[in-house]
Amino acid sequence: MSNSFAPGRPPATDHAAIERVAFALFAEQGFERTTVDDIAEAVGIGRRTLFRYYPSKNDIPWGQFDASLIHLRETLAQMPADVPTYRAVHAAVQEFNQVDDAAVEQHRQRMRLLLTTPALQAHSVLRYTAWRRIIAEFVAERYDLAADDFFPRTIGHVTLASSLSAYEGWLESESAPFSRFLDEALDAIRGYYADPA
Repeated sequence: MSNSFAPGRPPATDHAAIERVAFALFAEQGFERTTVDDIAEAVGIGRRTLFRYYPSKNDIPWGQFDASLIHLRETLAQMPADVPTYRAVHAAVQEFNQVDDAAVEQHRQRMRLLLTTPALQAHSVLRYTAWRRIIAEFVAERYDLAADDFFPRTIGHVTLASSLSAYEGWLESESAPFSRFLDEALDAIRGYYADPA
């Protein structure tokens, strides 16, 4: 399998293929009962190769989250200075959570796993911390504050809580698009963006 990573040759599989197989197994067997070996065998790769894509089984439901964080930071950095802070954050968070129509059902399964699986809760803490930090740093720069100051830190927490609340509502609904839930949740926190001075 290592040869598939030789220069000039494409990998034997990709993150998306692993996720599709893993999510199918999670749905069939449950997250806890599905092993790394089960996933590797179903994908048709070795255990060691699987770990080159994902450090652990717990990382698979997160997909390409680290790359998405980089994009979130870049999206915020590109916001024009005359766009109000709350609008900039709202737009960036909406873009961060966009998925292709064909991937909506898998994304629904992904979020249900992340929000309801006890084994993933502790794993989520570091991911959420990194996400909140990006929001806090952007807000801090806009208000000439430090990212660890109370106001930007609070905005990071409140924005994350609103996003997770939107996901909970979306998972309970079978009709409305997620963007509608997220718009409503983020609009509700607009008052937090008053001048912190």
